[in-house]
Amino acid sequence: MRDGFVSYKRVGDLQALLARQELNVEQSYYFLCWSHKVSGIRRMLPEAKDFPSPEGQMFNSKFELRWKKQGKGYEVLLLSIEPKNELGFEEIPGKWKADDRSAYFYNAGETRFPKGFTFKDEKDEDIDPTKIPVGQRYFQNAATATVHFVALTVGTEK
Repeated sequence: MRDGFVSYKRVGDLQALLARQELNVEQSYYFLCWSHKVSGIRRMLPEAKDFPSPEGQMFNSKFELRWKKQGKGYEVLLLSIEPKNELGFEEIPGKWKADDRSAYFYNAGETRFPKGFTFKDEKDEDIDPTKIPVGQRYFQNAATATVHFVALTVGTEK
């Protein structure tokens, strides 16, 4: 286990936050949710007509950023293995530990989603989900050993 950093922030402009240089230091994946559909796992954000989404995640090997629409802005949770103090997030109190584990994505033919579950690359073309090095990162309060958050993460390409 290693140190983890858990923080949150309320933002009015989600797109401006996601465009910040501090968050774009490596290849990230996205998962977006609307009340009637999910985006599947994507390497790029969709066109402006489909974004921002009411809920979603951006994740890579260093952090997961989650957002949820609240009124005219967004509540944003940052689950990271590196401090991101320059972004103005407020730390959630506690001594956090992060533990990486294996994970498995749904296959593309999954029937619980109306149009299947998709995996898209930078050109919006299908990706073989077995080629995505997906994992989970458990964020545990060190004082209580309670897991409070489970974040998506990626490692090196398979």
